[in-house]
Amino acid sequence: MPLRSDWSARTCSLARGLDVLGDPWGSLVLREIFFGNGRYEAMKHRLEVADNVLSKRLGWLLEAGLLAQRPYQDGARTRQEYVLTPKGEDALPVLNAIIIWAEKHLDAPNEVSHMKVIHTDCGEATMSADTCTHCGSRLTAANTSWHSFKRSDHPLPLAVAPLENRTPASPETEIPV
Repeated sequence: MPLRSDWSARTCSLARGLDVLGDPWGSLVLREIFFGNGRYEAMKHRLEVADNVLSKRLGWLLEAGLLAQRPYQDGARTRQEYVLTPKGEDALPVLNAIIIWAEKHLDAPNEVSHMKVIHTDCGEATMSADTCTHCGSRLTAANTSWHSFKRSDHPLPLAVAPLENRTPASPETEIPV
């Protein structure tokens, strides 16, 4: 029995988008990647997730083109870490919208459970997923930080897709309109 429905061929854009971005574990994996936490064991520890769940979500995100793998040395052993692709970086406004909506409408269990979207260029929190409500600039992974009170006393810059994952047609920091 499949774990979830396949909505990839639906005629509705929202349904097709939810097919990729609507899975809670998948979105939490993307959160970790945006925080720069792309190594399997570190993600597993932070998410407190079973191997089979994490492996399946990473596979889906790789297959959907939101993540790529990059080798790194762990002592004498070569391992793979997960990094954003430009397509994955373009998911930022979706995750920002969820964060902002949750902060506005859902009670946090404690004070360290809050998270803010910060435009790093002006240093202000924003209430919009794609544009800074303070200065009007477009938000990108390169100019946005998330302030997770549980992780840090200060906002943390977000990861961007490595240059080797970009095509000549994909801009470095702009999210297409």
